[in-house]
Amino acid sequence: MQSKLKIIYMKKLIVCLTGMPGAGKSTVVMKLKEHGYEIFNLGDGVRAEAKRRNLEPTGKNLGKLMLELREKNGPGAIAQLIKDPIQNSSERIIIIDGVRSIPEIDVLTDIGDVKLLAIKASPTTRFNFLSLRRRSDDPLSKESFNERDNRELGVGLGKTIDLADETIENENVTIEQLVSSAIKIFQNWIK
Repeated sequence: MQSKLKIIYMKKLIVCLTGMPGAGKSTVVMKLKEHGYEIFNLGDGVRAEAKRRNLEPTGKNLGKLMLELREKNGPGAIAQLIKDPIQNSSERIIIIDGVRSIPEIDVLTDIGDVKLLAIKASPTTRFNFLSLRRRSDDPLSKESFNERDNRELGVGLGKTIDLADETIENENVTIEQLVSSAIKIFQNWIK
């Protein structure tokens, strides 16, 4: 009698990091990547589209493009940009950086079990982090910082943060403590 190979399908765990700009999501993601986690960044999808269109990747251009893509292709359009690479990944746990809206989460739930992890920090802390980071789309003034926050909240970021399964506060903690907290949460989610 031949033994039969039993194949068990396991859905991917898709951990969506959410939080206001400058809360520390990218820092956590960078360290998680060093730990071997596969990372996808929704903002990278927008930056790649800007490059295809020969647009300078300024905060204003990227924000305008994000809104245009959502208007043209629906509110989950940014998540659609990374759906195929996630489906084709052989990794069991996928980290998504920069989820901003419920429709983006809905796109991702079609391909895995989605959990939301919010990273929170005060506006002062976030502005200071962004001032040090100096990415092309980071605000250089309090006015542009507030403008960006309002744009992000306008696409549903506040609701996404409120729905988080877990939250980590990024105030007076080290990067190592922040990342350790995130990894402990992931381990509990895959049990």
